[in-house]
Amino acid sequence: MTSPIQPADHAADRVESRARTLFRFATAGSVDDGKSTLVGRLLHDAKAILADQLEQVARTSADRGFTHGEFDFALLTDGLRAEREQGITIDVAYRYFTTGSRSFILADCPGHVQYTRNMVTGATTADAVVVLVDARHGIVDQTRRHLAVVALLRVPHVIIAVNKIDLIGFSRSVFAETEAAARELAADLGIDDPHVLPVSALEGDNIVDRSARTPWYDGPALIELLEALPAADELEREAAPLRLPVQLVLRPQGGLAPDLAADAAAVERLRDHRAVAGRISSGAVRVGDRVEVLPARVATTVTGIRTAGVEVDAAVAPESVSIEFADDVDAARGALVVAEGSLPATRRDVNAELFQLDARPLTRGARVLVKHGTATVQARVAEIESRYDLDALRHEPASRLEVNDIGRARLRLSASLPLEPYGEHRDQGSFILIDPADGATLAAGIARD
Repeated sequence: MTSPIQPADHAADRVESRARTLFRFATAGSVDDGKSTLVGRLLHDAKAILADQLEQVARTSADRGFTHGEFDFALLTDGLRAEREQGITIDVAYRYFTTGSRSFILADCPGHVQYTRNMVTGATTADAVVVLVDARHGIVDQTRRHLAVVALLRVPHVIIAVNKIDLIGFSRSVFAETEAAARELAADLGIDDPHVLPVSALEGDNIVDRSARTPWYDGPALIELLEALPAADELEREAAPLRLPVQLVLRPQGGLAPDLAADAAAVERLRDHRAVAGRISSGAVRVGDRVEVLPARVATTVTGIRTAGVEVDAAVAPESVSIEFADDVDAARGALVVAEGSLPATRRDVNAELFQLDARPLTRGARVLVKHGTATVQARVAEIESRYDLDALRHEPASRLEVNDIGRARLRLSASLPLEPYGEHRDQGSFILIDPADGATLAAGIARD
């Protein structure tokens, strides 16, 4: 979790500490592959379950026929009534737990094709995605779809967990066959060096501890791997140039507090106070830094930084801050504060990869809103170029994108946006398409190089 702000000379220690202790990961895979059971097992074995919740799960598990103190671990994450009744995951379930060396935020994503868009939401901010494969069935269409999404979103680490290894008698040959198919698919999608391991989420094999029933596997257990992988995305955000999308502009409102009214210096400071606020998407900012503000393209100096109402000397991604400038700058919601000399190129024509989320097809000529960071502009779909064939793993010509399709399109914006290539900056290279009539999210997109 984000540490409290400290003086600037401790900024590097703060960055290192957060990167070392916080890790975000998501689970994905086809329906009934055991994602919720895996997450429940992790939470249970990490002792992240409250006693009253454990008692309730035990009662519900007994009603479902579990005996001898066994649990239906999926109940620990499937929180919606419809999920419990149908035995499937519908929405993304976020959970937090810790081990001796790291804190985790996990997203248990649904497996049904109709909820693939929820999987996109869960994977967007993940440092790693754990894609489950049923050892009995091997690679299926939804596995291909989820790995294609992972590749599209450039998730830093991909873990392929071959689950239910107990149901195939811990067969080394069956696992080896699935592992080979998974690595071949990952290579075709451009995923480098995925981690593949055999697990049983229900019985706990290779989840927290290495299993004696898979002596032919000499790799780490899942939790060991999650503890060892670097939070690459967060390190990249903090090493990159400053990017601060402005959410709002702060001006003093109402009267002065009684304890400040007698302080002439405080009165004068509040009268002159004007700050922009937002969440730093990359880089760091310090008092005295030179910055530029888009779209005004005005350079100025940072004179003050606040977070949670406390004055600080420095802040780093992904902290939320308000900053003050030495000059009056025309900035409003949708503006972007960047390090001086690092102004990104702005675009009105955008070559994009799109993931269609809405049931209404996206076609050429469609009028949409493009929301990028805190900025929203009108746009038109100038062309639908292709649709990604998940079976052939190649783009084919297309005139429309249906729900859950991945495709390429060209957008024409009514105003320029500082969209950076997604491969260089995940936050600044991503956006969503919105229906201007009803506000529905139509598609998620990334800017191609």
